[in-house]
Amino acid sequence: MNRILVIDDNYGIATALDVLFSLHDIETLHADSPKQGLIFLQTKKIDLVIQDMNFTEDTTSGEEGVSLFKQIQQSNPDLPVILLTAWGSLETAVELVRIGASDYLTKPWDDSKLVASVKNLIELGQLREQTNLMLSQKSKKHQSLAQKFDLCGTVFNSESMLQTLTMATQIAHADISVLITGPNGCGKEKIAETIQANSSVNDKPFIKVNIGALPSELLEAELFGAEAGAFTGAHKKRIGRFEAADGGTLFLDEIGNLPLSGQVKLLRVLQTGEFERLGSSQTRKVNVRVISATNANLLEEIKQGNFREDLYYRLNVIEIKVASLSDRIDDILPLALFFMPSDTTLSTEAEDGLQAHPWPGNVRELENVMKRASLLATNKHITRENLGLPVSQDKTIEVRDSNEPDKQSLIEALRHNKNNISQTARQLGLSRQSLYRRMDKFAIPRDKV
Repeated sequence: MNRILVIDDNYGIATALDVLFSLHDIETLHADSPKQGLIFLQTKKIDLVIQDMNFTEDTTSGEEGVSLFKQIQQSNPDLPVILLTAWGSLETAVELVRIGASDYLTKPWDDSKLVASVKNLIELGQLREQTNLMLSQKSKKHQSLAQKFDLCGTVFNSESMLQTLTMATQIAHADISVLITGPNGCGKEKIAETIQANSSVNDKPFIKVNIGALPSELLEAELFGAEAGAFTGAHKKRIGRFEAADGGTLFLDEIGNLPLSGQVKLLRVLQTGEFERLGSSQTRKVNVRVISATNANLLEEIKQGNFREDLYYRLNVIEIKVASLSDRIDDILPLALFFMPSDTTLSTEAEDGLQAHPWPGNVRELENVMKRASLLATNKHITRENLGLPVSQDKTIEVRDSNEPDKQSLIEALRHNKNNISQTARQLGLSRQSLYRRMDKFAIPRDKV
């Protein structure tokens, strides 16, 4: 059962409210003075407070109510407070609502309006508690993962990327092939780096090859090496990427672009560790962990006869899927801030534009947009116009505030970061200006917490 606290020196009002709320299954506690009310708040679980503005006979200034509200706000910043006021204290009550009170009602009040307000505020408070719990758990998971593993500077704030990185670090020590899938520019290479950094061969070679960037006629020589004279232009012996990665890890990006002839040789290396350089009959043997990545649907490529099924299952012992940036909205602002110069600011409208854009080019597109906007910004302040994003492609953001930090979350984050604005903003996925605006909204002092 929900419980509210009525702080009022008038027993008649307290009794009337008790009867009213009992009809709606809401328990009412009564304190006849601010002192007793504050004691209840320290010892009882309270969902909402209804407080009077004056407690001394013949007093109408509302100063006692102001003092009580500020004490409640200091000790319970997220607790909804409804002010009961006579006309003489109405202006004061309105001012308190401006700085954080939930609502005010004049005496005599309207029962239906009061009950509706109380129910709505209690429901919002419960949703806020759930959101705070979720944010706290996510933050703890994030910090725990970063403390245990090398995340290679990955910038993220989304649950999706947290799960992806958790999986990457879990399988990092296993000597198995890993296939990383996801759209272009979503961060597959960063996941590969994280796997290598936390593997048992993190001090061994980590060789990267972009299959899609190599001419097909040079692919085999690039991967397996070539003797001098093996083909036109091969004037000297070339060591292939597999030999260079011996004892370590080879990252094959855009593996779906590997031609069938190269797939046969790759399958053999994965099965036996053996291969021959082009132009040589000498069999060589290496011990290499292979991590591959693709934006293609390899199962569809198998159906089309473009990719070997046996190779697919050799590469795909473990598959890690990286979501597109449009499915990781919580990552957009932290990444944008990371790509900006530290002395550059971001307007609220620019933040809205960034979060609304669909990002077909994913993180790579975001990086380019922020670099361009930083160059075009006047006085080092990025506006929405500087971003150059087409408004017609904006998506409606319906859940932007689902993870919006409340006052207590802001205070805890500031304390955790020793009042360092930059670190706090980064932790919360906000810009410095956004953090300042929220601090002002909740009347949190900028100089200390």
